[in-house]
Amino acid sequence: MPGAPAGLAWDRTAAAVAAVSTLPAVAVTLGGDVHAGASFAVGVLPAALAGLAPRRRQRVRGALLSALAGVCILIDGVIAEAPVLAVAAIAALGVGTAWLAARSLFGMLAMTLALPMVGIGLSFDVSEAAGAAALITAGGLWAWLVSLAWPESEPTPRPARAPGTVPTLAYGVRLGAAGATAAAIGFVADLDHVGWAVAAALLVMRPAAEMQRLRSVGRLVSVFAGALAGVALVAWDPPSGVYAVAIAGAVAAAAGTHPSRWYVTAGFTTFLVFLIYLSADPDTAGERFGERVGETLLGVALAALFGMAGSRRPEPG
Repeated sequence: MPGAPAGLAWDRTAAAVAAVSTLPAVAVTLGGDVHAGASFAVGVLPAALAGLAPRRRQRVRGALLSALAGVCILIDGVIAEAPVLAVAAIAALGVGTAWLAARSLFGMLAMTLALPMVGIGLSFDVSEAAGAAALITAGGLWAWLVSLAWPESEPTPRPARAPGTVPTLAYGVRLGAAGATAAAIGFVADLDHVGWAVAAALLVMRPAAEMQRLRSVGRLVSVFAGALAGVALVAWDPPSGVYAVAIAGAVAAAAGTHPSRWYVTAGFTTFLVFLIYLSADPDTAGERFGERVGETLLGVALAALFGMAGSRRPEPG
């Protein structure tokens, strides 16, 4: 397909901005607190994954996106106490963000990045959600300030969207239904992390069938690899400097490879999540591994049920 991204692409500027944005996380990690360092690194991810806009005035959208994600996490942390309301909210937001995504780049970022953060918020209680929201909002603000140090460049024309890739109202309904069903199953089954399956479903669904298949396989493989790498690093128990390099490298790699057609971002984010959980309690490695992989499988399966059955295939030629 003309204009399609490479299978594995590398944006060195985005990677460099992301690496510099992790300096607070690196400093905290070098101080011996891996849990806090990895948490700070996760805070800059939404802004880092948004990429570096050519004009400085446009770069604030990364901070705005992080603030939006933070608000979504906080709201879902509050309504998670009322499962019926939480399930309904996921369904409604799926429709709303798909409507926005068909009309603007910011809307597309809201659907593909901020909406899954809403699902992640279901895994937190109110205090945890407030802390995560503050961390991500602050991380986005810091990443925006870092981005201003990079020179402006000439904007490149955005490629036309391929047929079948523009979200429709029907797609929004199916997107919301997939996330809502994952949330409902999580609440009924009393899963420890309701948001993991929800986020997996929302992250892999796409209007085009081929892209959804690639993202589904990519997420499963990436989550498995990222979880395994996190478990291995914590089991090794290296010096703080090794953890700091690994955390900065994971954020830089996530941002640098984000334009890829293959979905590898989940490997780096899962790696960071496992450092957060296992650095405080390494004995839960097997339990966390099973939860993460199992709930990812659930989310991907629901995305296939609601997404691939009704997604549109690009027309030939």
